Amino acid sequence: MSWLSVSFEADADRVELLTDALLAAGALAADVGDAAAGAPQEQPIFGEPGAETGRRWQRSRVTALFPANIELSAALVQAFRAAGIAETTPYRVDRVDDQDWVRVTQSQFTPQQISQRLWIVPSWHTAPDPGAINIVLDPGLAFGTGTHPTTRLCLRWLDRHIRGGESVLDFGCGSGILAIAALKLGAAAARGVDVDEQALLAARHNAMQNQVTAGFFDAADKLGRPAQIVVANILANPLRVLAPLLAKLTEKHGRVVLAGILEEQADEVREAYRPWFEMDTTEREEGWVLLSGVKA
Repeated sequence: MSWLSVSFEADADRVELLTDALLAAGALAADVGDAAAGAPQEQPIFGEPGAETGRRWQRSRVTALFPANIELSAALVQAFRAAGIAETTPYRVDRVDDQDWVRVTQSQFTPQQISQRLWIVPSWHTAPDPGAINIVLDPGLAFGTGTHPTTRLCLRWLDRHIRGGESVLDFGCGSGILAIAALKLGAAAARGVDVDEQALLAARHNAMQNQVTAGFFDAADKLGRPAQIVVANILANPLRVLAPLLAKLTEKHGRVVLAGILEEQADEVREAYRPWFEMDTTEREEGWVLLSGVKA
């Protein structure tokens, strides 16, 4: 069995109508993302703390999955007409072949050495170094498996700076990997927050799998007392918006660690945090930047 994946861009005011129309025309699923993802024009996602409520991406990337035997051109014309967009809208089609997805996924995730003493090990593998600090983590619905440069930058920073006994807040925790790593490295307490309920469920599961006690909470809840170390591996635009909130959540003389920033975005993010922090560290990997600083 195989499927057809169709992707194209659409204006914000047409996206909701369009996804409904695609499903009515025979799509099995429809997904919407920021068309400018990864670029300086990227906007905070829906529901990001500190962002305007009801704000939408100016241009969205819409992806729909159709059965391979559908008359695709006719289905798209039907959907485009129903949504009131031009039938000549350019789109891309990719064939998605059926596979043993479990085996394929597992083959893509092998143990990763993050530092001399820190490893990420999927649950179906034996730890290459049993004496190391091994984080058991499987790929799932939440961001943060250690494969992305921004996650590796944060993990290495924690490895170098956790001395023991610190309190850590992982803002935008995803899989919970940074809070879990902080505890395994010796932090006294760690908690994480996210806007995605699925991410919170994954983070709680991962904490149990690693036999650590970490609290994971919705970002809309009361976030509690400030932490000595606040880590936020999100994206540059949300990080700029969140600067006052993250400053409030960082103890005096505590440290903020920011990642998810492209090299060309680093100066703007750094300037957003200067009213509260002395930004003293910049680290890079594969075009991504980590910034950190001390709260005055």
